Amino acid sequence: MQAAPIPANEAARLQALRELLILDTPPEERFDRICRFAAEEFEVAQVLVNLVDAERQWSKACAGAPVPELPRALSFCAHAILGDELMEVEDARQDPRFHDNPLALAEPPVRFYAGAPLRLANGAVVGTLCLADPQPRRLDVYERGILRALRDLVVEELQRRSDEASA
Repeated sequence: MQAAPIPANEAARLQALRELLILDTPPEERFDRICRFAAEEFEVAQVLVNLVDAERQWSKACAGAPVPELPRALSFCAHAILGDELMEVEDARQDPRFHDNPLALAEPPVRFYAGAPLRLANGAVVGTLCLADPQPRRLDVYERGILRALRDLVVEELQRRSDEASA
């Protein structure tokens, strides 16, 4: 298992995450609704809005089996936040980064993963909107577009929520 490298802008990224005032807050329908829609649209076991903190991945919303938080070292999303593009893992057991990850070996396993980075207006990537499923698969071009559009909705809701919290 390969833990994700720490981004070069980690201090600024974590500051932007904390300024959202969202970590450890209760569930909110605005995020849950997006996850439920995506779970139905993509027919996957889990859809999550995950935020990558210094030592953990924390889930703001989830459709499917809840995963409130897990160590960052196990996080697929910690890898996804390193880039700007959607990160897709067709079969985690065949990917050298994840083949022996406890999540890929669990029952049910995470075999398929797709994570769309949540990039704020200031450029900080604070987490992902991600899909996970026990069956290997590949998104087509149309599905990738839908996931990006849903990711943009999550980012808009994060910003709206932050504006409301600081008002």
